Amino acid sequence: MKNILLGVSGGIAAYKSANIISKLKKKGYNVRVIMTKNATEIITPLTLETLARDRVVVDMWEKKYNYDVEHISLADWADLILVAPTTLNIIGKIANGIADDMLTTVISASKAPVYFALAMNVNMYENPILIENITKLKKFGYNFIESDEGFLACNVNAKGRLKDEEEIVKIVENHFTKENFLIGKKILITAGPTEERLDPIRFLSNHSTGKMGYAIAKKCVEFGAEVILISGPTNLENQNNIETIRVKSALEMYDECLKHFSKIDIFISTAAVADYRPKVTSDKKIKKSEGNLIIELERNPDILLEMSKLKEHQKLIGFCAESENLIENAMGKLKRKNLDFIVANSVEYFSKDNNKVFIISKDESIKELEEMPKEYLAEFIVKSIVK
Repeated sequence: MKNILLGVSGGIAAYKSANIISKLKKKGYNVRVIMTKNATEIITPLTLETLARDRVVVDMWEKKYNYDVEHISLADWADLILVAPTTLNIIGKIANGIADDMLTTVISASKAPVYFALAMNVNMYENPILIENITKLKKFGYNFIESDEGFLACNVNAKGRLKDEEEIVKIVENHFTKENFLIGKKILITAGPTEERLDPIRFLSNHSTGKMGYAIAKKCVEFGAEVILISGPTNLENQNNIETIRVKSALEMYDECLKHFSKIDIFISTAAVADYRPKVTSDKKIKKSEGNLIIELERNPDILLEMSKLKEHQKLIGFCAESENLIENAMGKLKRKNLDFIVANSVEYFSKDNNKVFIISKDESIKELEEMPKEYLAEFIVKSIVK
């Protein structure tokens, strides 16, 4: 059975950790516990030791009767680290590389997946410093269990309440029961905008952030796939276990797709590729002159259409953003480009963190997904690919 290392920090919800341990043990998990000193002011280590049936670690300098380096042995032992409750203080430390007690030291030394179950006062929960630290940690693969709304210890009814213990345990279970249904599959994904050069300092582009494509790439890796991500210019960082190829223009993206297409099983085209590029580019800055400047444009290759002509065994998934007639235009692209399905959304979500999409299949069935963060939406889309 899997090993769960439970970290208990000094929020008022620390008393709920007893119930979490009890539920995990009943599910058959091995549980060990680290408490911060602040947490021991709310619930005693003896209580949690009794439930976990193992010594609770608090002090990093406590005298031990074995000679292993405990923060390393615990870090290696854990299949998953769950911190419940998680305070603003713990997030701040981990996000900034501070390891000054046993809990932060073990988290910093471990390669196990980490889940932070947030619980704090609503004003802390909405603090921009916390939000920035969470965003930073998500980029490094840390997981977060959002708080619920409810009656808080500060006598207000607001967001900040620790998620129900049963729900937390379900999230742990789901982590271990995710099917690796993309093992052995090679997936090629395009993401972000393209830049079509006019002169050394000017180009034609669009507002695509690349977040949807990057989120899908990450989710495909989680489900066992080998992923190649061809990315236009974005502010997003390369992700672990994903071969990322950076390009600028549509022609560069097209050439990279041609290189890899024959070797892949699935092609997911999320990139917002420019339809046109300047016919003539200048090596020097184009100077302002009297009158209008006329720029002649020529067509870029339609990457998804061209890949569909090469299609053998590959599955092709397209994306489209429309300002009008969303479903009608998406269905036209689905048929014209011989896609297995297409994901359609309004241009109003183009540069936002959230998205609301329609998934349209070859048989013209339509599934509408509610608005949600792109990182969550990615899982629904990847599961649709598998189906």
